[in-house]
Amino acid sequence: MGTGALGFDEHRYLSIQEGAVRAGQELAAELAAAKSAGAEELVFLGTGGANLLMEPAVQLLARHSRFPAYVRRSAEEALEGVERLGAQSVVVMPSLSGTTPETLTIARLARERGARLIALVGFEDTPLSRIAHSTLINGALDDTSSESFYLQTMIGVLGLAESPEAHELSGQLAQLPQVLLQAKRDFDEPARRYAEHLARHPWHIFTAAGPSFTEAYYFAMCILEEMQWIRTRPVPAADFFHGTLELVESGVSVVLLNDESAFRPLVDRVEAFLVGRTEDVLVLDTRASDLSSLSPQARAASGPIVLAAQLERVAAHLELIREHPLTTRRYYKRVEY
Repeated sequence: MGTGALGFDEHRYLSIQEGAVRAGQELAAELAAAKSAGAEELVFLGTGGANLLMEPAVQLLARHSRFPAYVRRSAEEALEGVERLGAQSVVVMPSLSGTTPETLTIARLARERGARLIALVGFEDTPLSRIAHSTLINGALDDTSSESFYLQTMIGVLGLAESPEAHELSGQLAQLPQVLLQAKRDFDEPARRYAEHLARHPWHIFTAAGPSFTEAYYFAMCILEEMQWIRTRPVPAADFFHGTLELVESGVSVVLLNDESAFRPLVDRVEAFLVGRTEDVLVLDTRASDLSSLSPQARAASGPIVLAAQLERVAAHLELIREHPLTTRRYYKRVEY
C-alpha cells in the first residue's frame, strides 16, 4: 500500500482505523465490567466536534439495550449538570488532544463526584489521561479522527448489550477498516466534483437522518465553518419540512447525506422535494461505496463512518481549490474567548 492523491497515506489510514477497532474492543470490555460492578448509566462528556461524534454510539446502544446512555456537553455540565454524576456513572470523555479546557474542568468535577472516567485520546500522557481512571489511545489526527472515534465508541457500547445480534454486529464493525480504505480509494476522483460544488456557493443547507445527521452536522460545523469559513445550515431531514424548506429556491445549495439505514426515506423525501426548486443539489450516499462484505445491519449502522471517509476526500480537494489550508484559523485557539 502506498500514498494516494492529496496526502492520502493508505498504510497510515488502515493502521489508525485498525487501532480504533482494538480500542473499541477494549472499551467494550471496560464498559461490560463496569456494568457488572453496578454502573447504572453511561455518559459521554466532551466538547465540540469530538462530542458530536459520540451520538451514533448512543443511538446504536438504544437499539440493542435498555442501558441508559447520554451525550452531554462539558461546558454545560460544569455549570449545572455535574450533580447528576456519581458512583453510578461511567463517563467516557473524547478529546483528541487531551487538552480541551472545558473537558478537563468537567473531568475533575466528575471524578470528585465518584464517577469512573475513561478518556479517549490521540496522544500519550495528556492532561486528560492524568485525570481519568483509564485511557485508550489511538494516534489519529484531524483527517482520520472521525472514523476513529465512531469505531471506538460504536464497538465499545456494544459491550453493554447482551444479545447475539449485538455480538455479531460488533464483529462486523471490526471489519470496517478495510471497507473504509476502499471507500476512500473509490471516492477520491468524484470528491473533486463535490468540492467544486462546495467552493462555488457561499452557504449550504446540510441534511441527513438518524445517526448520519451527526456527520452532516460535524462536517458542516467543524470542516466547512471552522476550517474553511463557509457558512452552513445543518438540519435533520425529519425537520426539513418544518421551517427550512422555505429557504429553498433556485441557486440555494442543499447537501444531502444518505445511507442504508431505516431513516433513508426521510432523506429521499427531501431530495424529491428539491426537484425543480433548486438545481444546486449535492448527494453523498454510502451506496456509492462497496459495502457488500457487510451484513445489512452493519451497513445500516456504519452510515456515518463511511460518509466520514468520503467527506475527508472532499475536504482534501476543497482546501486546494479554495487555496485555504484546513489548518488556517482566525480565532480558534488563537485568541481568548
